[in-house]
Amino acid sequence: MPTESRSDLDFPHSFLVPASQVQDTRQVGSPTGPRKESADVSFDPGHHRIRSMEMRSSNPSPEAASEAQPVALEQDGGFQAWMVVLGAWCAMLPAMGLLNTLAVLQAWISENELSGMPESKIGWIFSCYAFFITACGGQVGPIFDSHDIKLLILPGSIGIVASLIFLSFSTEFYQFLLSFGVCGGISASLLFNPALSAIGHWFDKRRAFATGLACTAGGLGGCIFPLIILTLAPRIGFPWAIRVIALISSALFVVSGIFLRKRLPHNKARISIDFKLLRNLKFGITVLAIFFVEFAVFIPYTYISSYAVHYGFSLDKSYLLNIVLNAGAIPGRVLPGYTADRFGAFNTMCVTALVCAILILGLWSTTGGSEAKVMSFTALFGFWSGAAISLSPVCISKVCRIEDYGKSNGIAYFIASFGALIGIPISGALIDSGSSRPYQSLIMFGGAFYALAFAAFCVARVIAGGKLKAF
Repeated sequence: MPTESRSDLDFPHSFLVPASQVQDTRQVGSPTGPRKESADVSFDPGHHRIRSMEMRSSNPSPEAASEAQPVALEQDGGFQAWMVVLGAWCAMLPAMGLLNTLAVLQAWISENELSGMPESKIGWIFSCYAFFITACGGQVGPIFDSHDIKLLILPGSIGIVASLIFLSFSTEFYQFLLSFGVCGGISASLLFNPALSAIGHWFDKRRAFATGLACTAGGLGGCIFPLIILTLAPRIGFPWAIRVIALISSALFVVSGIFLRKRLPHNKARISIDFKLLRNLKFGITVLAIFFVEFAVFIPYTYISSYAVHYGFSLDKSYLLNIVLNAGAIPGRVLPGYTADRFGAFNTMCVTALVCAILILGLWSTTGGSEAKVMSFTALFGFWSGAAISLSPVCISKVCRIEDYGKSNGIAYFIASFGALIGIPISGALIDSGSSRPYQSLIMFGGAFYALAFAAFCVARVIAGGKLKAF
C-alpha cells in the first residue's frame, strides 16, 4: 500500500483501533531520521477483518509511541450486529413514529383543542419537534463518539415518555409547544442520532440495508400511532390515546436499552461541534442536499391530512391518508437501502429525489381533491420519500471517517434541521395567505425544494466521485 500521507476522508469505511491490541512489526531508521511503521495483522473473530496499512511518523516521543495507531478494521454483520439493528429499530419506532404522525396530530389539534388558531402558528408545534430531533444531533453526535451510548438513550427514553404524558394534559398552545415540540423533539434526538450512528459501527458494505431496515420502524410507528388516535380518541378521549402510545413506547425503550451499543472505543478528543468539517467540499455539498430534502419531505407528511379535510374528505379518510403514507414508507426505506448497497447511496438518492419532485409537481398538483388521485399520490410519495430518512446518513458516511461518524452525522443534521424548522410554518403561512387555492402554493413550494434536492445530490455525487455503480 502507498506510504504517502492521506487525508482523513480517504478511509470512509475504516474503523480505527489501537495498534497495541494487534501484533505489529516495525522498521526503525536512524534516531534522528524518519521511522517507518507497518502493521500486518490477521484477525478474524466475530466476522472482523483487519487490513494491513502502513503509516509514517517522524521522531515520535515515547508517549506518542504508546498512543493508538490507525489500523483499519471492518465489521459487516454477525448476531450482535443484528441485535444492534433491533435495538435501533425499537428506539426509532417511537421517536420517528411520532414524527410521522405529525399530520394526524396537526389535523386533530387544529380541529379540537386549538380550533380557530391559524395553521401557521399551530405549525410551530410540529416544526419544533422536527427541528430538535435533528438539530440536537450537532452535540449528540460528539457525545456518542466520546461516551457510552447509554448516557444518551436512557434520558431520551425517559424524556419521550414524559413528553407524551405532558402532551396528554395540554390544552393551550404553549403547553403543546413545550411538551411535544421542545421536550419531545430533544428527547427523540437522544434516540434517533445514536441509533443511526451505532449501526454505522457494525456494518460496512451492508450499511445502507441495515440502516433502511432500522428506519422502517418510523414508518410502522406512523401507521400504528394514527390508528391508536383514530380508534381510541373518540372512545376514551385524546389524552388517554396519547397515554397508550406512551405505554407502548416504554416497552420498546426497554428492548433498545438492552441491545443498542457501540463497537469502537470512546474518542475523548472529539467532544464538541466541529464546523471545520464543512470545509471539505464533499461533505459540505452533501449536507446542503440533505438540507433541501429535510425542507421538502415534511411538507406532505405534515399537511396531507389537513389538505384532505380542506377538500371535503371525512376525518376518518383524512387520517387514513397519513397511515397510507407511512405504510408506503416501510418498503420505501428498506428497498432503497438494498439497492444503495449495490448501486450506490448517492445514485439512489438522486433517483428518489427526482421521482418525489415529479410526484409533487406532476401528480399532487393535479389531484383537485379527487380521492383516487390523492390516495395514489400518498402511497407513491410514501414509498419514494422513504430514502430521505434511511439513506441520508449513509451518504454522510461515504464522505467522512467512520470513527467520526457520530460527529459528522450530528453536524449534518444540525444544519438540515433548520429546513424542517422553517419549512412547516412557511407552508402553513401559504395556506393562510387567503388565496382561492391555498394548497396549490404549498404544493409548488414543496415540489421546488425537492427539485433543488435532486440537483444538489447530483452535484454532490459528481464531487464525491467514486465508481459510477457503487457510490
